[in-house]
Amino acid sequence: MAKEKTQQREGVGRIQAEAALDPRVRQLATGPNFAAVTTLLPSGHFQTQPIWVSCDDDHILLNTEVHRTKFRNVERDPRITVMIWDRENPYAYVEVRGRVVETVRGEPARRMIDELSQKYNGKPYPPEAIQSERVILKVAPEQQRIQG
Repeated sequence: MAKEKTQQREGVGRIQAEAALDPRVRQLATGPNFAAVTTLLPSGHFQTQPIWVSCDDDHILLNTEVHRTKFRNVERDPRITVMIWDRENPYAYVEVRGRVVETVRGEPARRMIDELSQKYNGKPYPPEAIQSERVILKVAPEQQRIQG
């Protein structure tokens, strides 16, 4: 396992650079908390969008469709930032900077969007809302910031 590096700076919370997800990141990602995902457009400008989020032990997991700009952005440049805030206290949040290291298509991606919809809306994802193929983005953390 990669050696953990942690810094504490005045006013910015705890910053970590490590391979595994921080327990607080996992806690927020598994709860019904929203994330903001930032990717890079071809012009070099940032694109940020709200998104549902989940995780496994080592990766932030995002679900999108292959026709969406955020997917095309990470196909071209895998760098990504995911910020997840606590729905009960938006001043408590985590930021994960990393890279999309794997994409998963097909039935696992379709199953995941239903699981996310259950978590956030209490019902399966409407099939008519799917415009193209679903895809899971696995984000490996390079830096984690824990605030609050």
